[in-house]
Amino acid sequence: MAEREVFGTTAKGETVYRVKISGGGLTAHVMTWGAVIQDLRLEGHQPPLVLGFERFEDYPEHSSYFGATPGRCANRITGGRFELDGKQYQLELNEKGVTHLHGGSDGMAKRNWEIVELADDRVVLQIVDPDGRAGYPGNCTVTATYHLAGDGVLTVLYESSADQPTPCNICQHTYFNLDGSETALGHDIQISADRITAVDVRQCPTGVLLPVEDTAFDLRDMGPMDRQENGERVLFDHNFCLSDQRVEKRRVVTARSNRSGVSLEVHTTEPGVQFYSGYKLNVAVPGHGGRHYGLFAGFCLETQIWPDAINHKNFPDAVLRPGEVLRQETDYVFRKS
Repeated sequence: MAEREVFGTTAKGETVYRVKISGGGLTAHVMTWGAVIQDLRLEGHQPPLVLGFERFEDYPEHSSYFGATPGRCANRITGGRFELDGKQYQLELNEKGVTHLHGGSDGMAKRNWEIVELADDRVVLQIVDPDGRAGYPGNCTVTATYHLAGDGVLTVLYESSADQPTPCNICQHTYFNLDGSETALGHDIQISADRITAVDVRQCPTGVLLPVEDTAFDLRDMGPMDRQENGERVLFDHNFCLSDQRVEKRRVVTARSNRSGVSLEVHTTEPGVQFYSGYKLNVAVPGHGGRHYGLFAGFCLETQIWPDAINHKNFPDAVLRPGEVLRQETDYVFRKS
């Protein structure tokens, strides 16, 4: 039976709940704060599959979006500026004062959601992002459904609607580690993308698409996550272009630990996946099981619309209009050999 417990209290005095759902060999704990996947376990595999904390109090202070749901617009918007229907907008610059990142300093990933449905194998959460927050136009309602769909499958579905035209791009920001090692660099990875979006020094897209062929970013065949280019380790934090628009759900990523025998397949509707190898991690407090999360402790596979799409006509459309529902669906399929 699905379980719900009080897990903490926000600085505003809001009660944070944690729910436990199980099915298909997986057990997940999900928090209302940030719609965070706080823990995820696979039957027959002892270590957690994800990075997270055992106390709520550590999330607001120390989490690098562990398991969170960034929005209203995940990833970066260059200079926090965009034009929509002839009107100019300026968003909060919450990353080093120059970039808008993951919806702002008080975005959906850092606010308390409401539980609207809870069953043994699923939980549905909802939040309303109000008109004007961080500079976004219109009220935007987002529903997150986490469903343990059977046979090692975690399905994540985001459904968004708004009462004014607005950029919208929701994603899951879980950090994975499939064997509990100090770093995830021993994993292998494959990503079905022949291009990446070029970025500037702020990690913002320039609008140019770069072919991966004959580069360290060619992950089309399974190979090591730890790669070298010009004698230096490649620091992955890049959007891999899977398609030019949203399509039917298909497999786009496979990651595997040869040490544990656990593999992860990612199937998604989304046109892009941000592969981040966790090279900036250095968390001051312990995570699950008292583990220290240092450099490369886990990796992200953020399925989403390409970053800064609102500012690039050659990128997939990131505008959500009244009367529309933006459906972004991803399956995370875990297996142990």
